Amino acid sequence: MANNTLKKIFFYFLVSHLLIWTLIPSLSNSNLPRDTIEALAWGSNLDWGFEKHPPLSAFAVEAFYQIFGNQDWAYYFLSQIFVISAFFIVWIFSKEFLKNGTYSLISLLFLEGIYFYNFTTPEFNVNICQLPFWALSVLYAWKGFKDNKSSDWLLFGLFAALGILSKYLFIYLLVAIDVFFCYMIIKKKFNFKSLISLIPFFLVLLPHLIWLTENNYITITYGLHRSADTFYAGDPGLLNHIKYPLIFLAKQMGILIPFFIMLIFIISKFKTKFNFKDKKLIFLLTINILPLIFVFLTSLFFGIKIRTMWMTPFYLFFGVLIVYVLEKNIDLKKVKNFSIAFLVFFILSPSFYFLNSTIKKNQRIDYPAKEIAKNVQKNWNKNFKNEINVVVGQAWWAGNLSYQLESRPKYIHGYLNFVKEELSPKDGIVYIEGENSKLTKSCPGVSFVIRSRYICMVGIK
Repeated sequence: MANNTLKKIFFYFLVSHLLIWTLIPSLSNSNLPRDTIEALAWGSNLDWGFEKHPPLSAFAVEAFYQIFGNQDWAYYFLSQIFVISAFFIVWIFSKEFLKNGTYSLISLLFLEGIYFYNFTTPEFNVNICQLPFWALSVLYAWKGFKDNKSSDWLLFGLFAALGILSKYLFIYLLVAIDVFFCYMIIKKKFNFKSLISLIPFFLVLLPHLIWLTENNYITITYGLHRSADTFYAGDPGLLNHIKYPLIFLAKQMGILIPFFIMLIFIISKFKTKFNFKDKKLIFLLTINILPLIFVFLTSLFFGIKIRTMWMTPFYLFFGVLIVYVLEKNIDLKKVKNFSIAFLVFFILSPSFYFLNSTIKKNQRIDYPAKEIAKNVQKNWNKNFKNEINVVVGQAWWAGNLSYQLESRPKYIHGYLNFVKEELSPKDGIVYIEGENSKLTKSCPGVSFVIRSRYICMVGIK
């Protein structure tokens, strides 16, 4: 297949993916998903870190808010920009490993058989935020190993830092790449020029590291507490060290079923020989398999349940690995069959998403945020002269208010009794809590109830 034709197909694929996965949730959802609202809440009060995660996802959504405001479609669009950017980088990377453009395209189209890259993508969160930086870190690590250019190592350090600023789980990829460093040292092909990658890495991370020290490492503490509180759920002991790793393995196999169904349609046989002297193969195995092994070992040693969504970036290069390993067994005469299988999954995923969003009720995406914000604004205008500048509550309820209200107030995590003495009427405060009638009784201002949400407003009369 001619290169121009392949480029056109690739371009149409990216554009189609972006448009479909922006349009479908925009039509089916009446409210943004939870993690996106949470990122927007943090974005209203930007800092170098937040109670749950590092700051990059909040920076991204706030940049879009400054351009598009509270237009829901914009954040579905943002998420797909991150997804197709990662796809584009994988496409570039694949050309370093596969013998022609057809194989590169096939390796990328395989990703539509992994639901991390379609069904879950409307929800922009820290998992999606990692995708382009995961891909870029792999690309420039390989370029660094191959060509040993200072520019490649500097870019690797930059993108690795941005990955950490997206989510700490990114460290699993960096540890895997470090293993490949060790492999290169053993092969006596290591060049100390690679160490310059540490300069941009630590410079970019420095503001966040300072923030961590100033905030008692709250983000790390949250992760540790969540592991203890959520994952040990009921039966601590040896059982967790067996059960949770097995659950993890079962889920990963389940996730890859559509991927391997697509593979069946283009493969002639599942038979290959591994040449462990092949540096390209070792690198692909390192970035694809080692991070998964490390996560499995984390679950095994600590008895931790791994949430499926945490694996979102881990399979970005899985298509490249499989095509590279089975390249001789791929039958290009079956491209038509493969294309049909691809189209089935390409159409089925958004269709199922739309049906699930419209038929299944009482989901987060059905939350009446616009109605609640409208009522809050109406009551505020009746009672106070100043603007709403602060909303206080949990990230979901208060974050929705912050996103929907006209003045784009800052979100503060907390409760009425916790922060009321620190804020004054001139701050223009709205407290919101769910299913807590005590709020209306202790409110120092105007209180009311909207859709089972308890509202307290304090402003200048």
